Amino acid sequence: MAPLAEANRTTYHESEGRTISARENLGEVLIVGAGPAGLAAAYELTRLGMRPHVLEGLPRVGGLARTEEHNGYRFDLGGHRFLTRMPEIERLWQQMLGPDLITVQRQSRIYFDGRFFRYPLQAWDTFAKLGLWESVRIVGSYLGARISPPAGDHTFEQWVTQRFGARLYRTFFKTYTEKVWGIPCSELRADWAAQRIKGLSLVTAVIGALGLGSRAKTLADRFSYPRLGPGMMWERFADVVRAQGGDVSLGSRVKQVICEGGRISRLRVESAEGETELPCQALISSMPLDDLVAALRPEAPADVLAAAQRLRHRAFAIVQLAIGRPGLFPYHWIYIHDPGVRVGRIQNFGNWSADLLPTPEKSSLGLEYFCSQGDEIWSLSDAEMIALATRELAALGLAQPSWVEGGVVVRNAKAYPIYDETYRASVETIRGYLDGLENLQTVGRSGMHRYNNLDHSMLTGILAARNLQGAQYDLWAINADHEGEVD
Repeated sequence: MAPLAEANRTTYHESEGRTISARENLGEVLIVGAGPAGLAAAYELTRLGMRPHVLEGLPRVGGLARTEEHNGYRFDLGGHRFLTRMPEIERLWQQMLGPDLITVQRQSRIYFDGRFFRYPLQAWDTFAKLGLWESVRIVGSYLGARISPPAGDHTFEQWVTQRFGARLYRTFFKTYTEKVWGIPCSELRADWAAQRIKGLSLVTAVIGALGLGSRAKTLADRFSYPRLGPGMMWERFADVVRAQGGDVSLGSRVKQVICEGGRISRLRVESAEGETELPCQALISSMPLDDLVAALRPEAPADVLAAAQRLRHRAFAIVQLAIGRPGLFPYHWIYIHDPGVRVGRIQNFGNWSADLLPTPEKSSLGLEYFCSQGDEIWSLSDAEMIALATRELAALGLAQPSWVEGGVVVRNAKAYPIYDETYRASVETIRGYLDGLENLQTVGRSGMHRYNNLDHSMLTGILAARNLQGAQYDLWAINADHEGEVD
């Protein structure tokens, strides 16, 4: 898989430092987190002849990309497409699942102003539903921004308005983006727009639909998806790691990361059997960056601790509803651009794969609520969340309350790293300190406080593994200028 380096414009140099031989104490190569990044790192290490030990606090693998099960229903925490521009990653997915990696023909919609817009947007559909006058106003606003761009592009609001006009920003960006992130678009940094929107997603879709540009290649009509949900992929990764001599310990939460002499010497881990200490020759961590800093012993300097405390995350709760009707609607997911309801996005899991359902006569919907830990939504009981989702589903005209046969709620406290006005300086402060720990690498979305795509997260893990044998990949360069798929 060496061509990954060329594909992502990273560089390889022979390391002058100490490498880890496959003949050393390989059980002491520890990986924190059994999500895409951690399991990709573990797999690559076993491929290189090592036997890593993966520690996962949850009872199942996959992290935010795991698959949950309830009463015969399997469901994804948000809907994860397997779509990449990296052939090596795609081959790895195929190698793991073969025919169980199915091809799905995408159908998605935007719910805006009481109507369902095709997404990616199509000119005839968009014009018809916005109306001639509103379409003309959007085009006029766009042309005005191109002729005389507003000053400044430091915030998400400025970035989008400067490039595409204020009316387009207000129509298709402001409500949904603020629902997702929980802060005004005037406070969300433009870094997120530059990383996640550039040349793709809703901007290109809208502009293309209005005849003002071309459609982004990443707005793919087809994508791959594991037959039994994304967890099927990570369960297979874990099986292969174990079969090749590694270990994956579930329900094992890292409490302390103990440092001595500029290195991490051991981890204190809590599990059902109690607490234990594991010796550490090298550590690849995908745990949230602020949690990692808080776990360091001796404690990090005051400025590093303060930087970690400034990092913010957006929480996430999904309400899976079992519906006693088949079909319901043909879309895989719907973005809800309506401030009148709290739900942000709705998944129809049976359209992703029929094998996620216990029987063809049923449907399974996932209503996603973006929130903050401790806020009103987060603090609702499961019964209250299910009742809210049932009411909002009816308000949107998607299902009658009497059709709902049951439900379950799954929460994630640190789902999305927030790009606020202080995050960049805080991450730089933390990186500066962690770079002094010579046997530590951080990977993945949480481990880098960076909104990485699934394939980018995997790549950070793979290259971190190779760094243990002498490569010198800059993991922070991944996804800096490489376009990927966005939902």
